[in-house]
Amino acid sequence: MAGIWLIPCFPLASAILLVLSAGRMPRQFAALLGVGSVGLAAICVALLASAFLADGEVRQITLWTWLAVGDFTPRIAFYIDGLTVVMMSVITGVGFLIHLYSIEFMWEDASICRYFAYMNLFVAAMLLLVMADNLLLLYLGWEGVGVCSYLLVGFWYRDPANGRAARKAFVVTRVGDTAMALGLLLLFTQLGTL
Repeated sequence: MAGIWLIPCFPLASAILLVLSAGRMPRQFAALLGVGSVGLAAICVALLASAFLADGEVRQITLWTWLAVGDFTPRIAFYIDGLTVVMMSVITGVGFLIHLYSIEFMWEDASICRYFAYMNLFVAAMLLLVMADNLLLLYLGWEGVGVCSYLLVGFWYRDPANGRAARKAFVVTRVGDTAMALGLLLLFTQLGTL
């Protein structure tokens, strides 16, 4: 259970490697890395789900504390309960199938590395969103999902219609992000915690 933090790290590490390759990675390796990282995360989630079904124990894993200011100590921590396990299963299971389908669909595209980098980052952000132990970390995952939505909607950015759609998605998600940030600030000022 101490390795739960690896689940979002597999697709995140893959996204970083794909971005650093700057599109020079062979498409076979890009596809293998993109799909394999999500598949590995799905296997880890399946193992986590079987362990959770066996004992039903809610787990809290703290990796580190971001900062400590008075009583406010936001942490990089994960909270694993039944709902979290279900959502992680959906994200990695469906995400793996989408990645698998994308190999054939994107095979001839010159930007296959960039596509799988965006998709892997999207999966990592969704996992962070559902695994977060606190609202600040959840907000970080929420922002990651918003950025990836913008990037994926505008993936074929040379077509002006895709650029407009990406900008529209960006504006709409910013409205939701602003409302959520205001809600978090209100919670913090009224309750002193997130």
